[in-house]
Amino acid sequence: MQCRKPIVAGQFYPAQNDACIDEINQYLNERTSSETLPERIAAGIVPHAGWFFSGSLAALVFSAIKLQNDKVHTFVIFGAAHSFFGNKPAVYDKGCWLTPVGEIFIDEQLADSIIDSGMAVSGPEAHRGEHSIEVQVPFIQYLFAGAKIVPIIVPPGSKAVALGEAVGEIISKDTERVIVCIGSTDLTHYGPRYGFTPMGVGDNAIEWASQVNDRQFVDLALKLEPQAMLTSAAENGNACGPGAAAAAVAAAKKLGRKKGVLLAQTNSRDVMLEKMNTSSAESVGYAAIVF
Repeated sequence: MQCRKPIVAGQFYPAQNDACIDEINQYLNERTSSETLPERIAAGIVPHAGWFFSGSLAALVFSAIKLQNDKVHTFVIFGAAHSFFGNKPAVYDKGCWLTPVGEIFIDEQLADSIIDSGMAVSGPEAHRGEHSIEVQVPFIQYLFAGAKIVPIIVPPGSKAVALGEAVGEIISKDTERVIVCIGSTDLTHYGPRYGFTPMGVGDNAIEWASQVNDRQFVDLALKLEPQAMLTSAAENGNACGPGAAAAAVAAAKKLGRKKGVLLAQTNSRDVMLEKMNTSSAESVGYAAIVF
């Protein structure tokens, strides 16, 4: 049986089981949200930076799912295509994934159904160097014992929306299991290091990145406009995983959701100020959203 080994354990999150569990519990308690949650959560958007920066936002999404969906059988996790340039979304369709928390199995039946829809292909090799899905998996292992996953790398093209719609249609016909979709993306990468400084540098520029540029992408997600999300990301550079986020939104829309709920939004500079009392000329945005 093929099993994907972790590639960013010890870098983006701890490499030891106990340390992973301790940090997950820390992040579960680090933030709260007073927003009214959907009666049943069908999908979410999470960030994928190192846990130090974005773990508390990911925890918000997964704890909300746990609260509203006591049992989840499978998570379809749409990941960013940082280094994959294939024409179609790529599914890790067999075997398992390993993390310091243990192993988690692929929902091979669901993976096959998604591939059979014609909207994705089998492509385990596309996942070898990609971290955007991996950093979510320990949260699922810890909070949803026995749950399976279907990891899918989603390039930022029009096929992302078609994939999300197809997955939503497949899920809608499964009356026996609870299946939740997750889209993994960070937002604007701002500053000289990232070669993106349309508003110059400094605090005002980073504030613009968060409150204007990021917020445009977030608002489109909340209004369930996946195609516009892809366009915004292409024009404004306000998401590194727009295909993943758009697929999750398209699936949520197909499953009857009318709007999203923003649980939290922040950026790496603000996290550094809060946790380390230091600033930076660069910043990466993060948002936690459920549908």
